[in-house]
Amino acid sequence: MRITFQVGADTRHDQGKGASRRLRRAGKVPAVLYGGHGEPRSITLDHRQLLTLIDNEKFYSSIISVNVDAQQQPAIVRDVQMHPARNAVVHVDLQRVIENEKLKIHLPIHFKGEAVAPGVKTQGGIVSHLMQDVEVSCLPKDLPEFLELDLSSMQLNESKYLADVPLPEGVTIPELAHRNPPVVSVHSPRAAEPEPEAAAAAAVEGAVAAAAAAPAAEAAAAGKKEEPKKEEGKKEAAPKKEGGKK
Repeated sequence: MRITFQVGADTRHDQGKGASRRLRRAGKVPAVLYGGHGEPRSITLDHRQLLTLIDNEKFYSSIISVNVDAQQQPAIVRDVQMHPARNAVVHVDLQRVIENEKLKIHLPIHFKGEAVAPGVKTQGGIVSHLMQDVEVSCLPKDLPEFLELDLSSMQLNESKYLADVPLPEGVTIPELAHRNPPVVSVHSPRAAEPEPEAAAAAAVEGAVAAAAAAPAAEAAAAGKKEEPKKEEGKKEAAPKKEGGKK
């Protein structure tokens, strides 16, 4: 069994929210170690050490050794809860690993050969990653750090699916038993579409402009209708002046 990380831990005796707050103030993180035919065990981890590990991709896809009270227990990380407003670990879930029992764990998918793929290099396409990781099943001794998919031969408008991801010996993907989703595709760049907010603003401006133009159009139409009446008045007044001279 390949151990990648060593994590120190202590048994936690106090329970409850108040005890957890005291631990965090002291630089400790509440955690639970469960599974492996054993009872769940409450432990504490060092917060400073965790902050150096949580940004490492391998931390979530490797077997780590949890050293609890001088006893080593292989485990995998099941969940890391972060504080919503600051860079602080709130709680960690760890699952025990048994050497002769298969485990399920999410592994990252690494993509290589994107830049030299014909669909990108000569056909002007762009690559869309539709999956970043996948759950695998294997014995602890067969667990790889990641899965790798080669894109160097991909053409424009071509996709690769989950079944196309090469798997090391002893590793399976349970999801393939009922579906085979696309993992990556090469497609033509889409023309930029107007943002919904910009389109709505343009529609409002058009409506305001139309409303402002309506009174002016009505006034112009009314002026045209009144002009013939003025001409008729002038024609009626002219004969009266001529009659007066006689």
